Amino acid sequence: MLLDVIERGPEDGNNTLPPVVFLHGLFGRARNFGFFQRRLATTRRILALDLRNHGSSPHGPMDYPTMAADVHETLAAHDALPATVIGHSMGGKVAMMLALQAPACVHALLVADIAPAPGGHAHSGAIAQALAGLHFPPTLTLSEADAWLAPAIAEKPVRDMMKQNIVLGTSPHWQIGLKQIVAGMTQVVGWPALPPGTQYGGPVLFVAGGASPYVQPRDYPLMRQLFPHYRLVRLKGAGHWLHAEQPWEFLRVVEEFLSVTG
Repeated sequence: MLLDVIERGPEDGNNTLPPVVFLHGLFGRARNFGFFQRRLATTRRILALDLRNHGSSPHGPMDYPTMAADVHETLAAHDALPATVIGHSMGGKVAMMLALQAPACVHALLVADIAPAPGGHAHSGAIAQALAGLHFPPTLTLSEADAWLAPAIAEKPVRDMMKQNIVLGTSPHWQIGLKQIVAGMTQVVGWPALPPGTQYGGPVLFVAGGASPYVQPRDYPLMRQLFPHYRLVRLKGAGHWLHAEQPWEFLRVVEEFLSVTG
C-alpha cells in the first residue's frame, strides 16, 4: 500500500545524506512532525508518512509486518532508501519491524517511547472503542467537535489531536479508518513473534519519556536481542508524548543522533 507523504528538503537540492523518515503514533498523522521537518530540512531530505488508516492514507487491516511493508513500498517509490527512520509509539513499532524485516533499507533507527514488546496503547484502545460508539450529528464545526468528543475522551489535549481526524461540516465523518483501527487494536497493542535470530545490527537509539511507563527494564533483554547496538536515553520529566511535550529537547536528541550516524 502506498502511503501519503509530506516531504521537505534543502532549497539547494543537496540530498547526499540519508533521508530521514518520521512515523507517527496511533491517531496521529504526518503533519504532527512539521516542526521537526522544518528544522531538519535545511540540510536533509525529510519525509513524514501517514500510516495506513491515518491521515490521507488508504485504509486496511492493521498489523506491524503489513504496516512495515507499506513503509518499505512507499519509501522505495520515493527513492528514499536506505533511510534513517524515526518512529513514535505505534510508529516506533512499525519502524522497528521495518528494520528487522529489511535491515539494508534502514540506515539508522530512533524509537520514541515504545519497546518491542506487548504493551502500550491500552488507553488508546479504550478511546477507540468509545469513539466507535459515537454518532455524528448532521453538521459539526471545529468548536462543536470538542464537546462532541468529550464523552469519549476526557483529556483536552487528546481531544485536540482527535479533532484533526474528523472531516467537519455537513455530513461529518472520520477521515481515519476507525473501524479498521478498532479491529486491529490487539495487533497494535501486541508485538508479533519473530523467527529465531531476527536482528537489526545498525545504530539504534531508544528515547523514552522519564515520566512514561512504556519502556521498562523488563524490556531491555529483548531490546538487546533484537538490536544489539542500541542505546537508551530518557527525557527527564517527559511523558509518552515526549516530542510534543519537549520539542526542543527531542530535536536536540535527534540532531545529535543524526550527527553521529550520518
